[in-house]
Amino acid sequence: MTDWLKPALDYTTSWLDYQMRQSRQPGCAIAVVHKGEIVLERAYGFADASRQKKLTPRHRFRAASHSKSFTAAGILKLRESNQVRLDDPTGNYVEGLYGDIARATIGQLLSHGAGLVRDGTDTGHWQDRKPFLSRDDLRRALAEPPVVEASMQFKYSNFGYGLVGLVIEAITGEPFDVWIGREIIAASKLKNTQADGPPAARKPFAKGHSGRVLLGRRLVVPAGNTTEALAPAAGVISTAGDLARFFASLDPDAKTSILSKASRREMIRRQWHDAHSAVESHYGMGVMIGSTGEWEWFGHSGGFQGCASRTIVLPKRDLAVSVLTNAVDGAASAWSDGAIHILRNFSKSGAPSDSTRRWTGRWWGLWGAVDLVPMSDHVAIANPAAVNPFSSASEIKVAGEDLGWIDLASGFSSQGEGVKLVRGRTGRIREIWIAGTKFLPERQAAAELKKIYDN
Repeated sequence: MTDWLKPALDYTTSWLDYQMRQSRQPGCAIAVVHKGEIVLERAYGFADASRQKKLTPRHRFRAASHSKSFTAAGILKLRESNQVRLDDPTGNYVEGLYGDIARATIGQLLSHGAGLVRDGTDTGHWQDRKPFLSRDDLRRALAEPPVVEASMQFKYSNFGYGLVGLVIEAITGEPFDVWIGREIIAASKLKNTQADGPPAARKPFAKGHSGRVLLGRRLVVPAGNTTEALAPAAGVISTAGDLARFFASLDPDAKTSILSKASRREMIRRQWHDAHSAVESHYGMGVMIGSTGEWEWFGHSGGFQGCASRTIVLPKRDLAVSVLTNAVDGAASAWSDGAIHILRNFSKSGAPSDSTRRWTGRWWGLWGAVDLVPMSDHVAIANPAAVNPFSSASEIKVAGEDLGWIDLASGFSSQGEGVKLVRGRTGRIREIWIAGTKFLPERQAAAELKKIYDN
């Protein structure tokens, strides 16, 4: 393992623990894969908040639109065996489609360039007001015209991926979940993944949860229903570990994959730019593509009733990160970005040195917590409450075992001022001073706060 990776992962778990406490999310699972192997698996909170059932890394979540990456991989695997071409019209395989939809190619569907409606004229299946569409329901909807012309713009469509599922069934002569389950999921050696609900018996499953704002409390959302004809778009149930390993195998440089390098390159090739996204974003074939800082990534996010998730791969860095949450307001995308920021900072600055490694820990005051995070030649003063804990972080230069100074800081901060560690009789650090501010361990800070204000 790269020498900076372990301390980066250690701090990621500490930072995410703070984020969970601060956000009061029901549960979160994270997994990180390096060179094809899981190097971090951690779970926080509850699988079912109403029963205070502890969440574990073995709990499976609704991964929702991650399913599109499995489906796209399925098409590319069929393409490798000359059973389908990306420029084949969809109508070659599925009858009864509206003319423009029948002429849309498989590649257009995979890249969301076919102009199809996103979720139909009644999206009650996403509100648990009605079941997901049957194959007959989907076919009837696809007998109606598309909403925009093909190849005009990026237009995300769950119905489009439902249609890809019908294509796979027509080619293979098998139900979508059976074929994908064997040829993609089992072939990728994913033991905790299935193509659709209901969740398999005897395997732990994380229930979803509503937001807190509407009722002032969260309600449990079962999230175990089948997605029927939309399984190719939204059905997958999986763990963070399985998702991180599967997506890592889609990296063109991965040593082991069910797809050829050419197919993996085709999947992550930028097909569309999402011009109206708040952040720079592209779409390939079954994968989203973007960047965090200067680190480019590909992967997918997902939202199911009561769940939010995201898995990203960092090509050329042999890393994949999966964050799964079981609430509609889950911060999976923000937290996966935060994990990348942490990895980037350790990659740039290196592992702690002998002179910095003892400058560590979370310290508290009235205004919240600060984290001392040792790097090779400095100690970062990180903010665990921030999505990027190193954003505008001051840096300490260590001058001795217990003394240092703020060497780098914002003009509004305390550049050039001293920092010291204060030890008790046993030699254990009992407080730290950053410039003129004293910070304490959590328990002592809580006691001090009560003494000053709780009267």
